[in-house]
Amino acid sequence: MHAVRLRLLKEQAKQIGLPIHVIEIPFPCSNADYERIMTDFITKIQADNIGAVAFGDLYLEDIRDYRIAQMQGTGIKPIFPCWGIDTKNLSQEIINIGIKANITCIDPKQISSDFAGHAFNQKLLNTLPSQVDHCGENGEFHTFVYDSPDFKNPINITQGETIERDGFVFTDWQ
Repeated sequence: MHAVRLRLLKEQAKQIGLPIHVIEIPFPCSNADYERIMTDFITKIQADNIGAVAFGDLYLEDIRDYRIAQMQGTGIKPIFPCWGIDTKNLSQEIINIGIKANITCIDPKQISSDFAGHAFNQKLLNTLPSQVDHCGENGEFHTFVYDSPDFKNPINITQGETIERDGFVFTDWQ
């Protein structure tokens, strides 16, 4: 859903000093195919002696329960380090500590397409409609982080075109 170029994801992992495992998900993808692909991935990381997988979920109980159920019996612990953090506070903290991100995807059924490509900054937070979660937790928008205090260097990006596809609005970052 983020629609971020693979080159940028690899650069992001490099800048933070973490390995990256790319999981190819076809489009369209049935839930059965998704679960098979993810099961294969979990089997692979079991062999690599990975003990835990962190998820960025904030408060959607059904998503959290699904992840826990999928990890059950694998020997890999699902952890949720952001769970329960108030999203208004978290979004402000993200900005305050210097994390820089841009919107890559908008669900136009939930938020205006005018927000496509917008920087995740104070201006964005000030202009979000009241029903929109400040972290996009309900799928209103998705972002790409291109700079962080944890990065060795910022990732140089330029904004490409914004298009509508499959009911969503995507802004390409290159």
